[in-house]
Amino acid sequence: MSDGAARRGRRPGAPDTRAAILAAARERFAVAGFPATSVRAIATDAGVDPALVHHYFGTKRDLFMAALEVPVDPREVLTPVIAAGPDSAGEGIVRAMLSVWDDPDRRLPLVAMVRNLLDPSAPNLFQESFLQVVIGPVLVDLGIDDVARRLPFVASQLVGLIVLRYVLAVEPMASLPAEEVVATVGPTVQRYLTGPLPS
Repeated sequence: MSDGAARRGRRPGAPDTRAAILAAARERFAVAGFPATSVRAIATDAGVDPALVHHYFGTKRDLFMAALEVPVDPREVLTPVIAAGPDSAGEGIVRAMLSVWDDPDRRLPLVAMVRNLLDPSAPNLFQESFLQVVIGPVLVDLGIDDVARRLPFVASQLVGLIVLRYVLAVEPMASLPAEEVVATVGPTVQRYLTGPLPS
């Protein structure tokens, strides 16, 4: 990159400072969950000013994604699905998810992320953080009703699919063509998104 070339993104920052912030963020999110965790508390744990956390990582949501070391931002991957609307979202979400997970360069970091999320010693990391920060807003942006009730059912399908296909590599799920998985799982996700809920 030439000296005059524009740099994108936030400054890398001192490695020790960034590492301290990320370590403090992971611990806080795991113990307290996303809603109850403040940037100020993370900054205090890391021994830095809160403004420095924002400077390096942006919003609390961006910090959460950085702390998980997600190789791709699922919010960006799902933008076209949201734009297409709720009527096709079931298959769209599954297809978008498979497109990311089927990339061999991303799979190992994603598997590591899932193992961290499902660590039984840190239940808040998945239930009160990942669900609320990543999947929940997608349902809201789609205009789905009763998100609080629907979210766990949608997550059950997506997480179950990820664990069986990529983490445990259970056959025949592990080797099925992506479109066959989409055609099979997508309608179930769609039912959880827009179908009637039991009264």
